Amino acid sequence: MQDIIDILQDDLSALALPLYLAAILLEAWHSRRHALDYYRFRDTLTSLSMLLASALVEFLPRLLALWLIIQLHELSPLRDVVQRQWWAWLLLFFLDDFSYYWFHRSNHSVRLLWAGHVNHHSSRYLNFGTALRQGVGERLHKFLFWLWLPLLGFDAAMIITMIGLNLFYQFWIHTRSVGRLHPWVEAVFNTPSHHRVHHGSNPRYIDRNHGGVLIIWDRLFGTFSAERDDDPVRYGLTRNLNSDNPWTVLSHEYRAIARDFRGAGGWRERCACVFGPPGWRPAADAESQRASG
Repeated sequence: MQDIIDILQDDLSALALPLYLAAILLEAWHSRRHALDYYRFRDTLTSLSMLLASALVEFLPRLLALWLIIQLHELSPLRDVVQRQWWAWLLLFFLDDFSYYWFHRSNHSVRLLWAGHVNHHSSRYLNFGTALRQGVGERLHKFLFWLWLPLLGFDAAMIITMIGLNLFYQFWIHTRSVGRLHPWVEAVFNTPSHHRVHHGSNPRYIDRNHGGVLIIWDRLFGTFSAERDDDPVRYGLTRNLNSDNPWTVLSHEYRAIARDFRGAGGWRERCACVFGPPGWRPAADAESQRASG
């Protein structure tokens, strides 16, 4: 238990919070001074409320995940081989980012997981405040995607530190203030340009650019899309909420799943309501939408 407490005390995410808030204030000041319309006050308040909600929801799953990581590390035949050598940290950097890619992509592929992630995409703005609009429900399943790493010999402190560094990097790519970087940087790393695409509701941008620090996974697995000047990014959802109510932002997709589940015609459709792709609707509902359209 003391190991878990020590790791939580060294969590980089909590240590970085004052820096995040300072960056939000600076970017908001810059936006206001130059009339850029990057921020809206109530939208930012909603983002901060999602940060608080995600921290509360994550507390117990994080404790359980840390305990599991420690136990799995003890079972690993590599625990005495993989220590904290420079090459182990470098290898973990790639494996952690690979894990994040599949975690993030899964959140965009399965409706129940999307329900826990969608609030991160619900803002029509992209700014440093949006970076803190964390997916709340995704906190319940997030760490499952990292449980294979302790079996490879990486200890809990290394894994949690690398997760924190990855998220620290991602904060800074939630901005419209930075244009495209050098082509070599854009080819390898997730950049503000690439992440603007990820937050876009334009058809060509939907479900693209899931990487954390690196964009190479999207290029390898066919989910990459470049930002195009002839198709400016429209931020938000394909059907926006038009609400800053934190409960609406947090729960709307769960409530939609429950509604569709009740209206589904059989267990096949009920399962698809929950585990199908985002946007899936029962046949009767889809037909009525086409008729009304």
